[in-house]
Amino acid sequence: MSALDEQKKIEHQIELATRAAALVKDETTGHRFRSFAEELKRKLLRLMRRGQVRARAYELWEQAGRPAGRELEFWLEAERLLEEKREERQSSDASTKG
Repeated sequence: MSALDEQKKIEHQIELATRAAALVKDETTGHRFRSFAEELKRKLLRLMRRGQVRARAYELWEQAGRPAGRELEFWLEAERLLEEKREERQSSDASTKG
């Protein structure tokens, strides 16, 4: 299954769980559906981040001349760069809201 297929499957499951939570009368069951939807959202976010890291690592690898045997190095660097970018966005968002 491709990452895009998995993403669509998870999005569909989130939609179903959210709908089910709104339809059930039992609060405990509704809470379980909402919790399941939140868990799926976290899984989807991880999947999307993995795709971003993969794409950035590939860019770094190409820029370095496609050296063999250094995949982990480029993966870790891509993770670091994307995390740095995310933290900068969060800091910027916090300063504009405050």
